[in-house]
Amino acid sequence: MKFFKVHSLGNDFLIIDETETKNLANISNLAWRICDRHTGVGADGLLLISVKDRVKGHVKFRIFNADGTEAEISGNGLRCAAACLYQQKKIDSAQIIFLTTAGHRECRLLEGKKNLFLLRIEMGVPRLRSQDIPFDDGSSHEKIIDYPLSINQKIYPITVISLGNPHCSIFVDRFPARIEWHQIGREIESHPFFPNRTNIEFIRVLSSEEIEVLFWERGVGETLSSGSGACAAAVASILKNLTEKKVKVRTSMGELTVEWEKKKVYQSGPAEIVLKGDFLSKLPA
Repeated sequence: MKFFKVHSLGNDFLIIDETETKNLANISNLAWRICDRHTGVGADGLLLISVKDRVKGHVKFRIFNADGTEAEISGNGLRCAAACLYQQKKIDSAQIIFLTTAGHRECRLLEGKKNLFLLRIEMGVPRLRSQDIPFDDGSSHEKIIDYPLSINQKIYPITVISLGNPHCSIFVDRFPARIEWHQIGREIESHPFFPNRTNIEFIRVLSSEEIEVLFWERGVGETLSSGSGACAAAVASILKNLTEKKVKVRTSMGELTVEWEKKKVYQSGPAEIVLKGDFLSKLPA
């Protein structure tokens, strides 16, 4: 099974053409096996892509987390998929329209050289209503900003949105110890108020134009960066009037730029192709 490994600021994905999996009934098992960092190739997620129209740039996109669960969307994943398509010259357009379960997402090539690409991805309109996220505490909320969430007898003010996938943002003056924010992330990810689980961002505001973020991703755990998470962190900062509508997001391995223009959110950042190979492990059909 042919694959590419691509990362965006350390958030790594394995990319497979969907036709390679046509005889597999259980894609979740493939994702879990191939993403394992000890017995597989190793990655935060598996992307399945299929070019529907190379001239118009229409591409079907599916994403599976490292634990085998299917997610709705990934900002970094979309840019990594675009880089892989451009590097293989499978797309004739400067713009790709990804067909995801969260809707259509446009990706534009800004710059490309050998295996390194800079791309701008449209992440859609942020959803703020509790039923659209979903967030269910028994009440209906038009916005969820600084909601007092109780975890282990401690209250965390959380800001919750969806960008096609759910996000929970926590603002801090300084980052907790790694073991502490891992525990908080794990508890919130599976909190009963999030029926589909959630991604968590820990945010430190540096200025009105810059934030620093740590990421705990649903079905993965800690990741070095997150495209949708960076967008969610920026949107949460804007909603709380802490930043302008164009925000530089610092991650553990570099920077992304997020812009909230009119209704839609856009993100610009790199994607680097690391290797291509052949996954030989025998999988049940």
